[in-house]
Amino acid sequence: MPNDAQAARFLAQAGFAPTEADIATLKSVGYNAWLDLQFLAPRTESHWDWVVRNGYAADANKYSFYEGFHNSVWRKFITSPDQLRQRMVLALSEIFVVSAMGFTFPWRTMTMTAYADLLEENAFGTFRGLLEAVTLSPAMGSFLAMRGSKKEDGKGRQPDENFAREVMQLFTIGLVQLNLDGTAQTSGGRPIETYDQTVVTQMARAFTGWDYDTAGNSGGPEYGVMRRPMVNSAANFSTGTKTVLGASIGAGVDGPTALRQALDTLANHPNVGPFFGRQLIQRFVCSNPSPAYVKRVAEVFNNNGQGVRGDLKAVLRAVLLDPEARLTDAGVTSSGKLREPALRFVQVARNVNLTSAGQWTIGQTMDTENSLGQSPFFSPSVFNFYRPGYVPPNSAMTAEGVTAPEFQLLNEVTVTGYLNFMQKVLTTGIGDAKADFSADVALAGDARAMVARQALLLGGGNVSDATQQRIATAVGTIVAATDAGKLNRARAGWMLLLACPEYQIQK
Repeated sequence: MPNDAQAARFLAQAGFAPTEADIATLKSVGYNAWLDLQFLAPRTESHWDWVVRNGYAADANKYSFYEGFHNSVWRKFITSPDQLRQRMVLALSEIFVVSAMGFTFPWRTMTMTAYADLLEENAFGTFRGLLEAVTLSPAMGSFLAMRGSKKEDGKGRQPDENFAREVMQLFTIGLVQLNLDGTAQTSGGRPIETYDQTVVTQMARAFTGWDYDTAGNSGGPEYGVMRRPMVNSAANFSTGTKTVLGASIGAGVDGPTALRQALDTLANHPNVGPFFGRQLIQRFVCSNPSPAYVKRVAEVFNNNGQGVRGDLKAVLRAVLLDPEARLTDAGVTSSGKLREPALRFVQVARNVNLTSAGQWTIGQTMDTENSLGQSPFFSPSVFNFYRPGYVPPNSAMTAEGVTAPEFQLLNEVTVTGYLNFMQKVLTTGIGDAKADFSADVALAGDARAMVARQALLLGGGNVSDATQQRIATAVGTIVAATDAGKLNRARAGWMLLLACPEYQIQK
């Protein structure tokens, strides 16, 4: 069974933040049983229901800039007990990207609310089911312009190719043929491309004719259309034979059948296991997984042991329980990742029991100078906040070719902005949410003990004793003779740890 540090480390990988109760549970039941409990954990109130219940779906908000959506996302990430599911939602939102930044149409809040719920609903299902749900969602249809894409008309109009290209490049198979371990297949010393423009054109024809299901409103609210799968219009569907990635879609099939066959072809492509599996490893465990690690996860993607392909629960279990995921040896290049700013915020919010007066008015956190420089579901483009293959330039990682995606968000401005934001969270709170430092204040008379608790919850054993002692010495200079002094010690301990590289790099 794991010790305290091992349990805290695992819980930070598999969720957002460990509590002392979470650590005790994991130590009692073990890794596998904890994952079983998380897979069985009930979903909390949906984003859609919360937004509607709190009045954000009123006609007055028809054109609002996501009033209520930010609120519900932070609410779930900070308070929901099903941490693994919520962590998977964040990961999927950064792979199957729909960015709220690209929308200007009515009911944007409800569009994104429905998409966040869709990711949650499919987080523990199959990859194939997730892929179809994402493809037919009004959010994705609007973001990548599949919605309203019509057949060629012989007068110059062609099917929109945006989704056809990105569903291959970013969601399923990537740009080059992969071995099972994620390394590129080559010919003549050059990587073999997975598709060319002809495949994109053919795939786009298979995705024509889709639009909102307005008929399904049946007297309900106008915004109801945003959470129903799109429907196909035969009049706008491109008929005729299509060949995609070597598979033929017959001339006689209708739009829904053509879409399913195209998605079947993509989901069954041998690239998907290593391509998608590697990105999950990066999101949960480490930035630069070894080919052997990728291969083990890809093998589970291909077969969960019972003949099922793309079982996301089995894939997550493989990602989190792999020997390299549990490895903590110093100096191993495949061990560790920079915690992205949103993760750091949610972690400390849970650690200090950030509690809202009811509405979670934290808002968007994209500002780089005074906020996180990152806000869930608000990436700058379909390519996410950072690329999975990003290698920091002019660094030791450059020479080694070590991928470190989150470093794409790191610069002098964002470092300062993050610290400014965290200081505000810890002192005055953010929006209507305030921290509760009672557990820290109870230990504040002993600065070393207080910092040790904070370091365990944040760093999972990765913050060295020497660093903890330096922080405790600094915190100890604050007089703790009064309640205000103890509170200041608590805040200072968290703040110094949040600024500490040993914490920011999740090992």
